[in-house]
Amino acid sequence: MKGNRRWVTGALQHPDRDPTRRELLATKQQPYGVVLSCIDSRVPPELVFDTGLGDLYVMRTGGQAVGPVVTGSVEYGPMTSGTPLIVVLGHQRCGAVSAAYKALREGKPLPGNLQAIAQALRPAYEQAVRESSADPVETMARAQVKLTADALRGNQDLAPLVSKGVLAVVSAYYSLDTGQVEILNGAPA
Repeated sequence: MKGNRRWVTGALQHPDRDPTRRELLATKQQPYGVVLSCIDSRVPPELVFDTGLGDLYVMRTGGQAVGPVVTGSVEYGPMTSGTPLIVVLGHQRCGAVSAAYKALREGKPLPGNLQAIAQALRPAYEQAVRESSADPVETMARAQVKLTADALRGNQDLAPLVSKGVLAVVSAYYSLDTGQVEILNGAPA
């Protein structure tokens, strides 16, 4: 979050981005966090958190949709090298969530494999419909990151790490307007 504060204020440090760091990491990595974010080009986690080489494992999918390969990728750091943090990062005005919301509301499938994203986001859509807010797409985007973080927190392989207190699984939301990341749930006490 300190890196995000630097991003918001423009006081960037661009840490760990030099040949010395690259050489240090050539044989081993030990990232301190995993970020599951959206594919949106306006939300690159390494920049949003002002990090560098070897600091984060990053997975990006449309609307933070998950399946076995993505879940396995998220599990990799905590299960192989003790990475202590997973952040599921959603964002304001998400195109993937908006497209899924419209497709699900209208009952019109998206083309190609985009429909798989819409189906993966169905639980968030259903929650947004139940909440009937003024901005259902934003409600759906926030619901998606919370639901995904909750599922990872309860995952049979990650849950024991969470119970032991060696892993935190956090849901967060990025404002395109301000650059600020808001923690929604799961922050360690």
